[in-house]
Amino acid sequence: MRIALLQMTTGIDPLVSARTIDDAIVAAHAGGAQMLFTPEMSGMIDRDRNRAAANIRREDDDLVLRTACDAAAREGIFVTLGSLAIKRDDGLWANRSFAIDSTGKIVARYDKMHMFDVALATGESWRESAAYAPGEEVVTVQSPLGLLGLTICYDLRFPALFEALGNRRCNAIAIPAAFTVPTGRDHWHVLMRARAIEASAFVIAAAQVGEHDDGRRTYGHSLVVDPWGEVLLDIGAKSPGLGFAELDLARIAEVRAQLPSLANRRPIAK
Repeated sequence: MRIALLQMTTGIDPLVSARTIDDAIVAAHAGGAQMLFTPEMSGMIDRDRNRAAANIRREDDDLVLRTACDAAAREGIFVTLGSLAIKRDDGLWANRSFAIDSTGKIVARYDKMHMFDVALATGESWRESAAYAPGEEVVTVQSPLGLLGLTICYDLRFPALFEALGNRRCNAIAIPAAFTVPTGRDHWHVLMRARAIEASAFVIAAAQVGEHDDGRRTYGHSLVVDPWGEVLLDIGAKSPGLGFAELDLARIAEVRAQLPSLANRRPIAK
């Protein structure tokens, strides 16, 4: 089957992002894709949290989410909205991914479990936990690809989450991201390929790219990796845009028959 990935350079204005996503859903459908995947923070990237607060809404009031649902229904395409900054009912913020079916219904939600709290040698320092509450649940959803596991960006570095998704026998795992340039350069491809191999599943990673309005830079290289670890699509790091990949779902069974690591897995005593 054919899927599409949207690589974005999201700014500080959700209205611009909503238009970009609407256009991408139209183009993905016109290009024959049954599913579209977007990156982490598809609605807004703004490290000025005081300024960002004015644009972080509850689900019912979020312009980008409403636009994606309406466009998915209009075009008849399944959309995995990588993530949005969402205000929870308790007033805290969540970095939340959405799976939207071809009728425009939200069929799954996943809140990022692992907060990006790091201090890099380059001088970049991030404290996601200062503004966002971590999720608690592993989430999978039925999709045109079969069972799809939902994760977000920094989750990539925590094998236990992917072991849980592998144990559920996901056909594919979405890893939308806004990776920094230095960590992306050294870790992005190797970790994505490792997660695909470990789960014997497709990994689909729509990414942010380039220089953003708030001054940060992201790595790009939106990827599709097959269950053997072969890279089927790499959009690169030059610009935002839409990419397409053809996925042979029979490949999952072929790989699992050759290397039945999921079936051979044994519990490790603590």
